[in-house]
Amino acid sequence: MAPYRTLAVPDSLYRSMVWLDYRLAVLFTVGLPLVLLVWAAVRRERALVRLLGIYWKVASLLLVTVLLLTDRQPLGLAVAVVAQVLVLVCLWFWVDLNEELADLPSWRGLPLTVRIWRWAISFWAVLGALFSATALGCMDAARLESPRCAVWLQPPLELHRHVASLFAFIFGGQWTPAVAAFVGYLGLVAYAVGLLQWLLVRLPRQGRVAGEF
Repeated sequence: MAPYRTLAVPDSLYRSMVWLDYRLAVLFTVGLPLVLLVWAAVRRERALVRLLGIYWKVASLLLVTVLLLTDRQPLGLAVAVVAQVLVLVCLWFWVDLNEELADLPSWRGLPLTVRIWRWAISFWAVLGALFSATALGCMDAARLESPRCAVWLQPPLELHRHVASLFAFIFGGQWTPAVAAFVGYLGLVAYAVGLLQWLLVRLPRQGRVAGEF
């Protein structure tokens, strides 16, 4: 039986949970880390800047997810699960950064805020990946149009509507779902190439040291 059918919750509640997941994603994966990156750069906290820089490189896969789902590409559902797992890993994997962060005074505002954010986004990533996995049964194109599956497309389509209006106002062109999906696939290929290069070259050489990630 498909995963989305085994989740015994009413459709209205499931829809609210999906929208809550997207809203939490905007808060924890875009809003807070952007503020923290600017804050860390202003304070010249190298360890924090490196951690947040790595985070943004990895979290870019979440944008690819949104671009794919904008054009109703079922692959976006699987990418969403992988993206959240990779976000969790990238925040805790690095031995050198973990040691540098542990040495920062816990009473200072910036290190304390980063610690709270790191734990909060880790909690969200675990729950978000598990929740997103309930939609993997929707990867069949025929099922993707069902009410329970279509709810995963609503937030990306709503975002696309605003982006398309802004794109048309600034550039005078059309930002269509097909264009969004094309850019998403290009980003996915580039991401996969970069990840493979890191796994095959840098990881064996550097181990769990962030280095020039």
